[in-house]
Amino acid sequence: MPLLRFNMFEGRTDAEIATLLDTAHAAVVAAFHVPDGDRYQLVSEYRPGRMIALDTGLGIARTNKVVLIEVRSRNRPQEQKLHFYELLCQMLKDACNLDSSDVIVSFVENGDADWSFGLGRAQFVTGELA
Repeated sequence: MPLLRFNMFEGRTDAEIATLLDTAHAAVVAAFHVPDGDRYQLVSEYRPGRMIALDTGLGIARTNKVVLIEVRSRNRPQEQKLHFYELLCQMLKDACNLDSSDVIVSFVENGDADWSFGLGRAQFVTGELA
């Protein structure tokens, strides 16, 4: 946990997607201090015209490489989120040649009772996970 969903246009190779996911996970581990094995990721690919990612009036130029990342997570301190945004963009630039103007991140926060990792239990509530 957290759960990351990557929304992007079709056209990347399997290897490019694997690098993107691996890199984003490394940023999650570094920014949020979660175990390396705590990895949940989904990829959705869209044909042109099926995803729109404008600049919200900020003058940010997007390309067809844009990735909108939804992060579902327990509440995180603002400092961790800000560090994550910076770290993620730098790591994706280095590993994937993805410009920070093509990285959009949105957090959806929830509580301990909102997660079950299996076995019909809410492990954060039961104390199985901290």
